[in-house]
Amino acid sequence: MENIRNFVIISHVDHGKSTLADRFLELTRTVLVNKMRPQYLDMMDLERERGITIKMQPVRMQYGDYILNLIDTPGHVDFTYEVSRSLAAVEGAILLVDATKGIQAQTIGNLELAQQQNLKILPVINKIDLPQARIKETEKEISDLLQINPSEILKISAKYGTGVKQILEAVVEKIPPAAPVGRLKGLRALIFDSKYDQYKGVVAFVRIFSGEVKKDQNFYLIQGRVKGEVKEVGIFKPELTPVEGLKEGEIGYIATGIKNPDKVKVGETIASRPTEPLPGYKEPQPKVFLSVFSEDSNSFELLKNALERLRLSDAALTFKPELKEGLGRGFQCGFLGLLHAEIATERLKREFGLNLVISTPSVIYKTKGRLIYTPTDWPTIGNEEAQELWAKLQILTPQNYLGQVLELLESLESQQLNTNYLGSNKIELNYEVPLREIITKNFYDKLKGTSQGFASMNYEILGWRKASLVKLDILILGKKEEVFSKIVSEKEAFKEGRKMVAKLKEVLPPQLYALPLQAAVGGKIIARETVKARRKDVIAPLYGGDYTRKSKLLERQKKGKKELKEKGRLKIPSGVFLEMFKI
Repeated sequence: MENIRNFVIISHVDHGKSTLADRFLELTRTVLVNKMRPQYLDMMDLERERGITIKMQPVRMQYGDYILNLIDTPGHVDFTYEVSRSLAAVEGAILLVDATKGIQAQTIGNLELAQQQNLKILPVINKIDLPQARIKETEKEISDLLQINPSEILKISAKYGTGVKQILEAVVEKIPPAAPVGRLKGLRALIFDSKYDQYKGVVAFVRIFSGEVKKDQNFYLIQGRVKGEVKEVGIFKPELTPVEGLKEGEIGYIATGIKNPDKVKVGETIASRPTEPLPGYKEPQPKVFLSVFSEDSNSFELLKNALERLRLSDAALTFKPELKEGLGRGFQCGFLGLLHAEIATERLKREFGLNLVISTPSVIYKTKGRLIYTPTDWPTIGNEEAQELWAKLQILTPQNYLGQVLELLESLESQQLNTNYLGSNKIELNYEVPLREIITKNFYDKLKGTSQGFASMNYEILGWRKASLVKLDILILGKKEEVFSKIVSEKEAFKEGRKMVAKLKEVLPPQLYALPLQAAVGGKIIARETVKARRKDVIAPLYGGDYTRKSKLLERQKKGKKELKEKGRLKIPSGVFLEMFKI
């Protein structure tokens, strides 16, 4: 165990974690040069397309006589739960900071998580090769934050490999070797992540805290309630690579052979006998809820299986069955944020080949002590006791973007707490804000756009407060479409209603009859648009003759459209739901 080092890379999004991991893989010859590609540890196509890390990814490297187990982590606030789980499996963390942007909100958020685990922190400044790099200012920000001497901060260019070898030396010298927990006997392994394999069943990603595990060995889960036999043991190179066994201090995987995903959960302990579990993880609390249905009503079981398997690699996802008129059976799903929801639904489509219908996102509310997850749960009366969650919003912005950021904050229903100056150029703004203002208005993207990517944010839940809320319904052809319903602030209902019917008018394909679109609150219409009927020139074939012939055709067309409108049932294409989800 003296020669094992387990560590993570943590930072704000887009500060160069994946690029630094690439250099580690090259220096340690973990990946051959001819097989190397940028962002090697980002295994999903979605990660490459968006240029962000979504899933934590472990990899084992050999550096001289040392085994280095690295876990690359996401930086976006929606994937903080991924970061927190990886921290429980390691002894140290590389804190990576972009020299052009300095300390940002999620840098502080992830650092606090690492400090709570008593991890050894190695501060590193990245992108020193860029002409706009603010090396001295960033150095001061980090030294003030960690209360350390600036000489302890490593300075690198992950892109060109400058100074990267010094980081590996520091990992070996400064991060403590892996150590067992207490005086444990026998196998104790913490599951920090998992995936599903159709041949091997649930594959658990584990940190071995005591004992060892080998193929064909019996194991117990959930304090002995589930028993199994190890089908395969291996390490991450970063692909799954079988080995004879794993010993204490090591990070690897165990193929359990269990085909029911519900029996193997992140945070559980794998042990050689029924015993008390290791400390697990705090259950994540979903903040965004939306309904997910399959376009094909016969694909309910496929959707259920897909969600169960997706939850293995996305432990923050929650779901429960739901039934809606016109859409059939589906699931009410909970996510940690809008980006998390968008990524998860996209993975369902890509990885499992499902065509989905997705409702408008909503946050959780409460009325008369009852939790309201989606607009469908909203009571028709008695919402005068409605409550909503408030959050403490922390924003870090360079001084030259302060005016634009304050203007954006003024558009929110918020209360300012305080303002702090970090160094000569960076300002910290602290506000109290309703959670719906952050989530449903996509505040993160607006902040990035306003500040050209330089401002950053983090938030933490404060608790429940009284709110003035109403349910906004959308009617198409006079029929309420529950999938478009939203819970909004009473004073914003008119504005939101006009916005939604205007957007629907753009994205709904025209029919052979006019489509009235209405927004309503409590049965009262507050906004309306009409999609004009698709017209066909029925008198085009007629040449000359009495006009009464043309009149008869036009009257017949008018009568037919009226009957079609009364009898017809509008089928809304899935693309419409996706477009409405974007707003």
